[in-house]
Amino acid sequence: MYKYIVSRLLLAVPTLLGAAGLVFMLMRMIPGDICVVRLGSGGGVVDPRAVASCHMQLGLDRPMYMQFLDFAFGLFKLDFGVSMWSGKPVIDEIASRLAISLEIALIATVVAILLAIPLGTISALKQNSWIDHIVRIVAIAGIATPSFWLGIVSILIVLDVSHALFGNPWMPPIDYVPLWQDPVRNLSMVLLPAITVGYRYSAVTMRMTRSAMLEVLREDYIRTARAKGLMEQLVVNRHALKNALLPVVTLIGIEFAFLIGGLVVTEQVFNLNGIGRLFVLAVQNQDYTLTQALVMLTVIIFVVANLIVDVLYAWLDPRIRFA
Repeated sequence: MYKYIVSRLLLAVPTLLGAAGLVFMLMRMIPGDICVVRLGSGGGVVDPRAVASCHMQLGLDRPMYMQFLDFAFGLFKLDFGVSMWSGKPVIDEIASRLAISLEIALIATVVAILLAIPLGTISALKQNSWIDHIVRIVAIAGIATPSFWLGIVSILIVLDVSHALFGNPWMPPIDYVPLWQDPVRNLSMVLLPAITVGYRYSAVTMRMTRSAMLEVLREDYIRTARAKGLMEQLVVNRHALKNALLPVVTLIGIEFAFLIGGLVVTEQVFNLNGIGRLFVLAVQNQDYTLTQALVMLTVIIFVVANLIVDVLYAWLDPRIRFA
């Protein structure tokens, strides 16, 4: 197992280099110039000499291969450089926003697992019953409902309920406070968007759990286990559910990695200053350095999530052995 983990980590190196080269070239292919955007933000004509001076200041006048080498070496040293727009270190820009996005993604994943796996399993065991129909309606509604609409509706419901109970509408705090400093204030800010995201997240996972369980329950070894007189709960938990969870774990890992940078609409609705909003601002401002760092952060999270999923395969399915 340890050799497998080391080999996967070594294989991640060319993956990161390929992703770094791709994002570096794509950013340079986007029309526009960050210096023109910065100097022309107040309107008027931009002086070409000022643009050239800005290029020299940001290092954009250097050859492309030298810019890429600086970016690649900085990536392995965890030095992402300085933001071309704000002038602040990129690592500080990301660190101030990563905590809230990571916390929402973690809570949403927990909510999705707690909802999807039990309901998907029950739906498969009670196929074509009224329970199955209700679970399928809940799952289809979660998939079909836009996340921004669900977020707005959840805010309106909280406002109405708080007004009816306490006489004043309640709104979550705007400024982010870490969980270890003020748990109540922290959860009051992140819990509602996490539940909103987790519900839609669980809808997809619920459908996958149901279909995987239905496929496993038709296997011969399940019939054999039942014919041997094993308890139904033992058959489901030990023989069926573990094998059915393999594609579900893959989906959970991919969705979690996507949530880190894919909460743009949710962060906009709930006024959260997370990674998704930072992504949009970096692209709008044509901040090459910040955008490259955010893309590479997402790639690293995807690589780590896939590695964790592969390791979980061996724990869920004893037939899998990595040499």
